Amino acid sequence: MIVVAGEALIDLVPSESGALAALAPRRGGGPYNTAVALGRLGSRTAFCSRISTDAFGAALVGGLREAGVDVSSVQRGTEPTTLAVASIAADGSAGYSFYVEGTADRLFSTPARLPEGTRAVSFGTCSLVLEPGATAYEELMRSASVQGVFTTLDPNIRAGLIPDPGAYRARFQSWLPSVSLLKLSEEDARWLGGTPREWLASGPSAVVITRGGDGLTVFTRDGGEYSVPGEPVDVVDTIGAGDTVNAALLHGLAARGALSAAGPADLGADGWGELLRFAARAAAITCSRAGAEPPYAHELDAF
Repeated sequence: MIVVAGEALIDLVPSESGALAALAPRRGGGPYNTAVALGRLGSRTAFCSRISTDAFGAALVGGLREAGVDVSSVQRGTEPTTLAVASIAADGSAGYSFYVEGTADRLFSTPARLPEGTRAVSFGTCSLVLEPGATAYEELMRSASVQGVFTTLDPNIRAGLIPDPGAYRARFQSWLPSVSLLKLSEEDARWLGGTPREWLASGPSAVVITRGGDGLTVFTRDGGEYSVPGEPVDVVDTIGAGDTVNAALLHGLAARGALSAAGPADLGADGWGELLRFAARAAAITCSRAGAEPPYAHELDAF
């Protein structure tokens, strides 16, 4: 079982020519997208979050169920669903403004236990910023690590939600001893400061850096560094691409029996090259369609 812990929200995405007058609601949130992508790839997956009982919340839970994701760890609340208004640039990249005050997901509380058979837990994005839920997710991350569960972190920085960048960067450093795999974009890496080798020294077994259309690079604690190019694709938008990479990495590591402290280094050049190419293909499919619509396993077989 792979557990994804974090927010579920609604992206309001321009539906025609970037016109703000035409915004279409899309199910989203980094952790939510990761859980859906894992389910579509065929991994046994559970989502751990707090979701509104409003109409948007019902749609979010419905999307998880459609993807085969276990929702028994989802907490519910009557507060409204978080909204993210997306703006799409000419190159397909997305920017966001958020409506988060008094929303259901930020009132998440730490569960007493993880689902039976949990092998990995994935964290990231807004859920590690917005209190009081951020502290609850942080507690879950630390307790999972102490239990020997493989943990992944994708900071997925949303600078507009971070009132004190210095405090967040210090908090990020404090998470690293509890993180098995750190994945982040080049933009996030620049914002956070530091280098993959410095982060590896603090705890993770591997650090994966995504470089958009230029591909992915992994750095491993034993000194390995392996890169693959991006997959050429006609980009509609990049919403959910990084989340799809998260899911592809977890799915691939699980399939290779590598969800352990030593697992990432044991893959070596051939194993990592194969896994990163798989992640690049999955992300390319997501970029080829509007909104966060990660691929199903059969689509990757045919790509």
